Amino acid sequence: MIHADLLRLRHAAAARQPVAYAVRLANGAAFVLPDPAAPAGLAQAAATALAADRTGIVEIDGESWFIEARNPAPRLVVVGAVHIAQALAPLAVAAGFDVTVIDPRTGFAAPERFPGVRIDTAWPDEALAALQPDARTAIVTLTHDPKLDDPALISALHSAAFYIGALGSTRTHARRLERLRDAGFDDAACARIAAPVGLDIGARTAPEIAISVIAEVIGARRGKRRERST
Repeated sequence: MIHADLLRLRHAAAARQPVAYAVRLANGAAFVLPDPAAPAGLAQAAATALAADRTGIVEIDGESWFIEARNPAPRLVVVGAVHIAQALAPLAVAAGFDVTVIDPRTGFAAPERFPGVRIDTAWPDEALAALQPDARTAIVTLTHDPKLDDPALISALHSAAFYIGALGSTRTHARRLERLRDAGFDDAACARIAAPVGLDIGARTAPEIAISVIAEVIGARRGKRRERST
């Protein structure tokens, strides 16, 4: 049984599936959750632990259980291998994100500009289709080029990404919203895009903008989303 549990944990990690590993402290009985055979109270406690990203001991019906939340690492997908991305990538890595930089322009998407970060030179919509953004994925577009940003945003809006941000002025974003509405997205969908991207801290330089972006991404991940108008 232990071997089967380990295999399921490994498979879940490879597939970016959130699971909880629960052990009854009294006798070592273990479950990988969700599991239809698990007691109802344990299933709810595991779901709560995953939602809170919290590991610890809980009491369920008079029994002590150790529940380990095994969520996939949060991801940040950056579209545009620009100067802001160079500053943003290491900040995101330091904050615990798996980072992928997407840019078909190989002159920008050079490994020496992004050491230790995954680079994808496919077209943004193709790259995102392969990545399959989930609810622990943030997507930020930085190119200022609609030919690259728009396909990425369309893919992002079709995904479960918890944060979507786009660089550009208020005027640029207004034109972007017109194109997205022409593509069939309603106001509710467009409101998912944080633009201009990042917290309003008066940032001007690439590192300052990167700090504002990662701060807003972390805030969204922790439930501190800033409301914006479209």
